[in-house]
Amino acid sequence: MTQQNTVVAQMRQLIQILAKHNHAYYVMDQPTIEDSEYDQLFHQLKALEQQHPELVQPDTPTNTVGGKPLAKFSSVTHVVPMLSLGNVFNQEELFAFARRAEERLPNQKIEYDVELKFDGLAISLWYEHGVLVRGVTRGDGETGEDITQNVKTIRNLPKVLSSAETDVPELLEVRGEVLMPKAGFDKLNAENEAKGEKTFANPRNAAAGSLRQLDPNIAGARPLAFYAYGIAQCQPDHGQSTMSASLEWLTQFGFAVGERHFICENIQDVQKAYEQINAERPDLSVEIDGMVIKVNSLKQQQTLGFLSREPRWATAYKFPAVAALTTVENIDWQVGRTGTLTPVARLNPVAVGGVTVSNVTLHNIGEIHRLDVRIGDTVSVYRSGDVIPKVEKVWPEFRPDEAVEVHLPECCPVCASPVVMPEGEALARCSGGLYCAAQRIEAIRHFVSRKALDIEGLGDRWVESLLHLDLLKDVADIYSLHEHREQLLTIEKMGEKSVQNLIDSIENSKKTTLGAFIYALGIRGVGETTARMLANTFQTLDAIRHADLDALKKTPDVGDITAEWIVDFFKAPHNLEVVDRLLAAGIHWDAPIAPTRQPLNGESWVVTGTLSTMGRDEATQQLQALGARVSGSVSSKTKCVVAGEKAGSKLEKAEKLGIPVLNEQEFLAFLEQY
Repeated sequence: MTQQNTVVAQMRQLIQILAKHNHAYYVMDQPTIEDSEYDQLFHQLKALEQQHPELVQPDTPTNTVGGKPLAKFSSVTHVVPMLSLGNVFNQEELFAFARRAEERLPNQKIEYDVELKFDGLAISLWYEHGVLVRGVTRGDGETGEDITQNVKTIRNLPKVLSSAETDVPELLEVRGEVLMPKAGFDKLNAENEAKGEKTFANPRNAAAGSLRQLDPNIAGARPLAFYAYGIAQCQPDHGQSTMSASLEWLTQFGFAVGERHFICENIQDVQKAYEQINAERPDLSVEIDGMVIKVNSLKQQQTLGFLSREPRWATAYKFPAVAALTTVENIDWQVGRTGTLTPVARLNPVAVGGVTVSNVTLHNIGEIHRLDVRIGDTVSVYRSGDVIPKVEKVWPEFRPDEAVEVHLPECCPVCASPVVMPEGEALARCSGGLYCAAQRIEAIRHFVSRKALDIEGLGDRWVESLLHLDLLKDVADIYSLHEHREQLLTIEKMGEKSVQNLIDSIENSKKTTLGAFIYALGIRGVGETTARMLANTFQTLDAIRHADLDALKKTPDVGDITAEWIVDFFKAPHNLEVVDRLLAAGIHWDAPIAPTRQPLNGESWVVTGTLSTMGRDEATQQLQALGARVSGSVSSKTKCVVAGEKAGSKLEKAEKLGIPVLNEQEFLAFLEQY
């Protein structure tokens, strides 16, 4: 054996030994050697690598921390969406889940795979030819954040796949959860407290916060662990027929799975497993918030399929919420970025499920009336599913004589505009959308967007800087920015050319269309199509401003509630003031042209999937130009669906309802006739 082979063999041996003890320490919480012994092995490997840097192995634990801090995380689209799970909270709901599966699998025996529901951060891992190439967060299920550099710092995670029992696949996508085991969490908090640094409320927050650090060195210093719970892709196929077998197959490559795992022959046994784990929960090495119940057969899973956002073959069985009693010291009204008024109960701080809770949302005035909660009341606070604090019950027997009833404010607490709540709606809103400081960023972002006034270059960073300089109180102030050129030049990384480009873009935006202007105002319920319908119907802004409810309701695409929102918007003096200032700044559009009947007038179309010849936005504009209303969802009223590549649930629903579907080539041929 050559010297090079000898050194590589020594490195591989040390890596395998360290990996074994990492697993024992970080996953099983059962260290098998002293820290000093581990350190000695670690430094032996490091010394070899320093002597022979050209032979450093890709999965070395000495290289789990590395790379410069990232400026930001890039977005990655999941090839296979990371769907969420439905929930059940009691035996009745669990049995109902089983009945639904049995109805779709008549005369078939169903076996259940029962796993721990980890309280961590879900991620997806890509391995190509056995090498870890990417780690991505769940995100919104369709798109996640690329956290590859941070993922590589997780010690129990195999970076290079090898197995004496099975071949390494060409492509493997593993789904799982990143956690901070209880022992590591307690140690981290103790160390932080001793250093006078911030401590974490719970292991989940600590794990999630660690993975989202832009500096991988921070993540590498935290005691994180990865637990696999499924395979999204495998090429060639792994050949396993059940969920439990596929998890066992993953362990051959060194992946950790939950420390408790059950195969249940019927749903009654699932309930028993749930009760057992609930009792053993305090003794587990990790935090969990329930069990995950899966149909074990992968073939049966395929037959059961998916709902829009969750599989029919799996559900989460949540543990009972933890409750505590406290008093309501006050109820404040917060105004969100879209104008929604949300009541927030300020509580006497209380520990619930390991977290100190001092604020709880009460959602809306209807929830306040339902609970009959008053300032001064004693309430039960639950952490529903161990995550979201919630006021579940009011104790009227403890109510003091001086308890204060709560009413919906008549005026916005931020801008004093009238508060409106259309009949039949649950949410109250501030009507001063263009003026209200709480809605300022959202109003500006919407106003400058491409489908509105299309002011290129006025992104979030610019807006935040302009707000800091007190140059943007509302959207009308955009058209006065040219008067503040010297202040604009003081903004970091904004030179003469950038400032001039912005001023030119603002000037160019003054020539628009009535439909785009109405859309830019951000009136609740008025999207791009509705704005165009209003412009076509009323022809002038003045006519829209003075239209009554009956006239608005007769407009295509305007329902009763949207009509009320439009009237309320133009009733608010602050909004009218901003609109008048916009017009005075020079925003204008061509005089109206008498409308002609368009070939797709009144028809509802849906565009879904990826179109290679044109984007979905362009397809939408083409349809709207022909008079169609382009909707985001398929219903029985849909006239036709345009389906590009990777069209998902919308295409399935259209086929189920018997709605005509055009592929991209058929759609292009359809457009040619017009």
